Amino acid sequence: MNLDQRINAFVKLGNFLSQFTSEGIQKKDNIEHNDLFFDVFNSQIKLAQEHNGWFTKNNILFTLENWSKSLENKNLTEWLLKYNFNNVNSQKVAIVMAGNIPLVGFHDFLSVLISGHEVLVKQSSNDKHLLPILAKYLEHVEPGFKGKITFTEGKLENLDAVIATGSDNTARYFEYYFKNKPSVIRKNRNSVAILTGKETEEQLKALSEDIFRYYGLGCRNVSKLYVPKEYNFEAFFKAMYHWNPIINENKYANNYDYNKAVYLMSEFDMLENGFLMIKEDTSFSSPIATVFYEYYENQDELKKLIDTNAENIQCVVADGFSKEEVPFGKTQHPQLHDYADGVDTIEFLLKI
Repeated sequence: MNLDQRINAFVKLGNFLSQFTSEGIQKKDNIEHNDLFFDVFNSQIKLAQEHNGWFTKNNILFTLENWSKSLENKNLTEWLLKYNFNNVNSQKVAIVMAGNIPLVGFHDFLSVLISGHEVLVKQSSNDKHLLPILAKYLEHVEPGFKGKITFTEGKLENLDAVIATGSDNTARYFEYYFKNKPSVIRKNRNSVAILTGKETEEQLKALSEDIFRYYGLGCRNVSKLYVPKEYNFEAFFKAMYHWNPIINENKYANNYDYNKAVYLMSEFDMLENGFLMIKEDTSFSSPIATVFYEYYENQDELKKLIDTNAENIQCVVADGFSKEEVPFGKTQHPQLHDYADGVDTIEFLLKI
């Protein structure tokens, strides 16, 4: 396969995924191998929901719709334009995937295959139903992928490089276990938002998407706010309110009740509105149904703080704070060149 053939296969996969959107699931007539895969994939979506209570139909379809758009020919071609794929020596690259949000490891999967390598996938038990069907679809639209994609639940062996995502604790294990292999090891990260008090209602409402999408379980979810001294949270809470139905979902409600009880028993100061708590805290990783906040004196000092803690931060949501900032409401709509932890996966894969 050449690069164009690989791109074309993923474009066809994007077309297939275009039948699964936040608006609903609708079978189209012009999709290759649809009779073979549409009903099967639809069943796998239901299985994923049943297996993992955090994987609601809405969140799964949100993910699939985003990937459908990302896999358009224009997006793939522009993403890969700056790289040279002429001298790739095909290697077997293992991917150890997280399972916090649906298809969270898909970008690594795409990157390995689009670069011309073989992929050895070790999925999280929390997210094991969707990707194998998409892999089979790729093999049907581009037979050149057959033999290039392997899934395993066992020990990772006979590999040339690895991309692994996990907690800070598992990252230490990965670093030791794969110390003799080229690797990208990812640890815990969270995202922050910087507020000035001058945000519009639309911006704050968009921020609610960054906070609540996937119940806040993703590394691109905002779990921490930086606010100026004397910040009034009234407008913030008002903008969050349209997410209030989330408290009717059992897993979220259980976490909300538990964390609220812990805070109350510990006599921590916090503000809450019946489905979201905010608490002053210097940590970056907040529990479900909670957002931490911290006051800042001026933006220059805040920039130094952000730079110092860069290894803990995935996205900085702001308006006019820095060149790398993400606009309000856009953390869960990453572009193909928005690499996790800022590490260029394609560049890594072209060097192994």
